[in-house]
Amino acid sequence: MTTYVEKVVLAATRNSSLLCVGLDAEPGRLPSHLQALPPAEAVLAFNRELIDATCDLVAAYKPNLAFYEALGPAGMEAFRATVAHVPHGIPVIADAKRGDIDNTARAYARAIFDVYGCDAITANPYLGRDALAPFLDRADRGTYILCRTSNPGAADIAELDVAGEPLYVRIAERAPRWTTNGNIGLVVGATAPAQLARVRVAAPDVPILLPGVGAQGGDLEASIGAGLDRTGAGLLVVAARQVMYASSGRDFAAAARAAASRLREQIESARANVERGR
Repeated sequence: MTTYVEKVVLAATRNSSLLCVGLDAEPGRLPSHLQALPPAEAVLAFNRELIDATCDLVAAYKPNLAFYEALGPAGMEAFRATVAHVPHGIPVIADAKRGDIDNTARAYARAIFDVYGCDAITANPYLGRDALAPFLDRADRGTYILCRTSNPGAADIAELDVAGEPLYVRIAERAPRWTTNGNIGLVVGATAPAQLARVRVAAPDVPILLPGVGAQGGDLEASIGAGLDRTGAGLLVVAARQVMYASSGRDFAAAARAAASRLREQIESARANVERGR
């Protein structure tokens, strides 16, 4: 059995990439020729072209379920078909931020992993280990738990003092103890590179999912320096809007490819700078 982390490493190595492209299309922002279609069909057509144009440049894809759920049953079918369209060997992370008691979490795990075929999920850690167990017990699947997120209000909760350390550090410290499968990761925003550095110290070997680059204004260079693990990896850099909406015309797929290629090069350049400085 190939573990989730092995899948990510294989994809990252094959495509020389730490880039994770978000698939969070909003019907009203799609190119005009696609807006003539029903919304869910338009999103699926957009996603398929985007995936075809970028699949040799990425280490993973991350569709956010909210954008599909908002389109009703047709949207969830578009989500299923989007996941199915991703080439074999490229992990798909369902950005669902699930969190509930264990029997409900088991249903969430079956839905995301078995019904929709995703390789990983984002989850909320605040109910504790038993609420995460149904996800973590699947050694071939990954679970990224919210740690220090990229939104402006992240500090409201994540920075609360817990026995002399901020809550996000305590989450990072506990995360690797919650599974023996090595399949837990942390969501940490590129908008807070200083906090990201503290997370990496607290959890030196835990994979990090890094949103906040691009539209949210995160510092890519500083975040790469703070977030890489001792192997020079252990990090997936998420980009969504700057890739998806690189063009509003019929050339959107080619423009998305160009944007993804530039970002991959920037990531690899920053990564090389870090390695030279070690």
